[in-house]
Amino acid sequence: MALHFQSLAELEVLCTHLYVGTDLTQRIEAEKALLELIDSPECLSKCQLLLEQGTTSYAQLLAATCLSKLVSRVSPLPVEQRVDIRNYILNYVASQPKLVPFVIQALIQVIAKITKLGWFEVQKDQFVFREIIADVKKFLQGTVEHCIIGVIILSELTQEMNLVDYSRPSAKHRKIATSFRDTSLKDILVLACSLLKEVLAKPLNLQDQGQQNLVMQVLKLVLNCLNFDFIGSSADESADDLCTVQIPTTWRTIFLEPETLDLFFNLYHSLPPLLSQLGLSDPGNYHEFCRFLARLKTNYQLGELVMVKEYPEVIRLIANFTITSLQHWEFAPNSVHYLLTLWQRMVASVPFVKSTEPHLLDTYAPEITKAFITSRLESVAIVVRDNLDDPLDDTATVFQQLEQLCTVSRCEYEKTCTLLVQLFDQNAQNYQKLLHSASGITVDMAIQEGRLAWLVYLVGTVVGGRLTYTSTDEHDAMDGELSCRVFQLISLMDTGLPQCSNEKIELAILWFLDQFRKTYVGDQLQRTSKVYARMSEVLGITDDNHVLETFMTKIVTNLKYWGRCEPVISRTLQFLNDLSVGYILLKKLVKIDAVKFMLKNHTSEHFPFLGISDSYSLSDFRCRTTFYTALTRLLMVDLGEDEDEFENFMLPLTVSFETVLQIFNNNFKQEDVKRMLIGLARDLRGIAFALNTKTSYTMLFDWMYPTYLPILQRTIERWYGEPACTTPILKLMAELMQNRSQRLNFDVSSPNGILLFREASKMICTYGNQILSLGSLSKDQIYPMKLKGISICYSALKSALCGNYVSFGVFKLYGDNHFDNVLQAFVKMLLSVSHSDLLQYRKLSQSYYPLLECLTQDHMSFITNLEPPVLLYVLTSISEGLTTLDTVVSSSCCTSLDYIVTYLFKHIAKEGKKPLRCREATQAGQRLLHFMQQNPDVLQQMMSVLMNTIVFEDCRNQWSVSRPLLGLILLNEKYFSELRASLINSQPLPKQEVLAQCFRNLMEGVEQSLSTKNRDRFTQNLSVFRRDVAEALRTDGSTEPCSLDMMS
Repeated sequence: MALHFQSLAELEVLCTHLYVGTDLTQRIEAEKALLELIDSPECLSKCQLLLEQGTTSYAQLLAATCLSKLVSRVSPLPVEQRVDIRNYILNYVASQPKLVPFVIQALIQVIAKITKLGWFEVQKDQFVFREIIADVKKFLQGTVEHCIIGVIILSELTQEMNLVDYSRPSAKHRKIATSFRDTSLKDILVLACSLLKEVLAKPLNLQDQGQQNLVMQVLKLVLNCLNFDFIGSSADESADDLCTVQIPTTWRTIFLEPETLDLFFNLYHSLPPLLSQLGLSDPGNYHEFCRFLARLKTNYQLGELVMVKEYPEVIRLIANFTITSLQHWEFAPNSVHYLLTLWQRMVASVPFVKSTEPHLLDTYAPEITKAFITSRLESVAIVVRDNLDDPLDDTATVFQQLEQLCTVSRCEYEKTCTLLVQLFDQNAQNYQKLLHSASGITVDMAIQEGRLAWLVYLVGTVVGGRLTYTSTDEHDAMDGELSCRVFQLISLMDTGLPQCSNEKIELAILWFLDQFRKTYVGDQLQRTSKVYARMSEVLGITDDNHVLETFMTKIVTNLKYWGRCEPVISRTLQFLNDLSVGYILLKKLVKIDAVKFMLKNHTSEHFPFLGISDSYSLSDFRCRTTFYTALTRLLMVDLGEDEDEFENFMLPLTVSFETVLQIFNNNFKQEDVKRMLIGLARDLRGIAFALNTKTSYTMLFDWMYPTYLPILQRTIERWYGEPACTTPILKLMAELMQNRSQRLNFDVSSPNGILLFREASKMICTYGNQILSLGSLSKDQIYPMKLKGISICYSALKSALCGNYVSFGVFKLYGDNHFDNVLQAFVKMLLSVSHSDLLQYRKLSQSYYPLLECLTQDHMSFITNLEPPVLLYVLTSISEGLTTLDTVVSSSCCTSLDYIVTYLFKHIAKEGKKPLRCREATQAGQRLLHFMQQNPDVLQQMMSVLMNTIVFEDCRNQWSVSRPLLGLILLNEKYFSELRASLINSQPLPKQEVLAQCFRNLMEGVEQSLSTKNRDRFTQNLSVFRRDVAEALRTDGSTEPCSLDMMS
């Protein structure tokens, strides 16, 4: 419908619906109307009407929103019109300085966008949009309200210049941002500082809201100037080692003047608390101060710090600050990370300090460790009694803090160890008393268990610290003292199962066992470690073999009794998995009775988590894969070629499959069958993952085919709309297709490779056809219901195509259509996915693009046979993938494009001398050539993208980009000349000759062929070309206008 807004009243109703309406349908209608208003030719006049005659602030906001969208369009308005809009808004806010803040903000954003997008536009040899600072100075001479508006304009402009708009070429953004940095940013900062000096110089009436607002806005402006991305690194704030402000050299004098820094300290002291935010009691200030402290060690070596005169006093103050912070554990818990980072780095540097000055860390580090330990134990009672969130539940933060503490705790280890022994003994005795007392008050019990959990975590941490710090035999003996106590606690807890159990203590014990494993169990450790001295006296554990027995007994106990508790089961299985990785450990493990028991009895009767009862959610089944991977590794140690042994191991799975077969044929208990099949698929995937030899893999294949694979096909057919069921089965198939360690290179007389591929083909075709019958899906459903399955199918197909165990020519020779069918299924699924989804969902793009690479490498006949719309879709997907930030995807796109271009180039080279026998290949090449002649812009667009990447972007995979580029240039020399000319002509005259020479050097010595030698020559030239062009284009502070966009 065409919307003609007759009157102001109608527009105001629209504003009400849009901004304050509660009716969703009315709001959606209003949004549609807004889009139509922006597209209508009378948009500007309606905006003017709203601004001049609107009765509500929302009318003015609507006008500002429309103008913002209008000036941000890819095809811009004429320069004169944009200048008029800017001047109109400046006059409007100057004449009405008391507008509502959100309207002023929205209007100023329009000015900032116009200025940024028109930064290089010239009229009558003048940069028309750069007079903004001069305009703002007029505001600064007016009333307080005008002053505030002037400061907000500069603040918004600085922020807008720094903002990367990913819908536009990043090179253009960098060019504008760099020019703004070099021409205006310093002046803005100096202006802001001079305003702040004025604030300090005269007594300010800060009771006055206007004056207060002005100071806040000027401070915000200074912050925006300092937060500017000076070098285009967009440093990630979370990576603390990177966030150094790269201040331009020309600013050096400002920062070296002592009054600059003094200005901000003086302001901090003289402004009222409302503006300086109450010092460190404000969580934001406190957090930034902690980050500031952590930077000390990043910027200076410990050896440099100890030489400073005030070092002893500073380190004492930091230690006291840290201890106080740790004691107030509930205040800003995320900031503690930075304080621990500082101490961890300081202590780790101690062995490398050559200075004779005392570093005093041996005094303060034990105090920090003690504060951490005692504060965490004291927190438990408060958490339990006040029913607060338990810090132990946030395991990611706990693990991070413990890993930092482990280094600090090893400094003056005797003190820490003594403290932990004393606390552990005291808490363990209290716990035993509570266990034996008849009443067993639950609150006291919960507190005691919480404290024990923390103590076990802490013991694990300090034991794990041995690897980060130089250790002595005495330290190992102390580790033995501590470990003894935890092993005793384990046996105490396990004898009380299933009545007295505590999840938090169990998780802490698993952390301890894992730290002990990393430190004292393994291939590289000497057998006579002192850690076992005390353990052999108390527990009879004399070496790592005994420890492994304890580990395995604990694992079996957990799997038996903790079946209902997913966190404990998954952490236990992760521990088992880590144990089963090293070969020497595996040889020791298989001799242990607990392992023999597991290999013979992996059924739900012994290990309830393998059951299928409704009390388990389907996502809990995931841990079964980990279990079977570890178990199969243990089986493989002595398996050899013993097929009977393998059959015995598979017996529980055989029984399950036979049950499924019967139920399937009789059509009852469908829900049970589904759960059994999901479990079986996950189990088999774990087994298949661990079978890395041809012999063992063949045993699994013979067990599955032909009896059980068809059941999985039927499952996909029946429950295709339930991802919980299809995903595990498709993942199993993808795992079976992986030719890891050449395990799928069957004997010459075996058809297994082809049989396996046929099964995979059937499954992918079944899934593909069924999933497309679901029709269109909502945005939140499309990935789980459809795209996830498609991505798994693609990775399975890719494994088959590049696995080298199937000769695909055989299919056509014998009239077998399984290969053709699966390729058709690939196309159907692909066409049901939009280009944006292909790139938006990482797992999908990382399976589609490598698959396309395999197809273009070995199956170009399939590519050339595609219908023109399909081929166009594929080539467009490559073109869009070239610019993505994911190097896996962009490199795959480059390789695929290279294969296509090479195929085309070879076909044209052969065109003159074609013998009759290659008729078919010639026709395929002819089809591709004809398509490219019909759509010349496809390859031209890709050449433009690749040249743009080389010249302007941060090109991370230059080698990959260079390979297809040569073919594109040789196929499209005319277009390459045009590109070259447009780039050269867009530059100022002095640079044009330099760039022309760069292009001549690029093609020097490059012949009209795609031989490896010629490609390598071009790749070398391109490397030099990129460096020289970057040098030539590098801005030298000159303000000549030049456009940096080849994409148009």
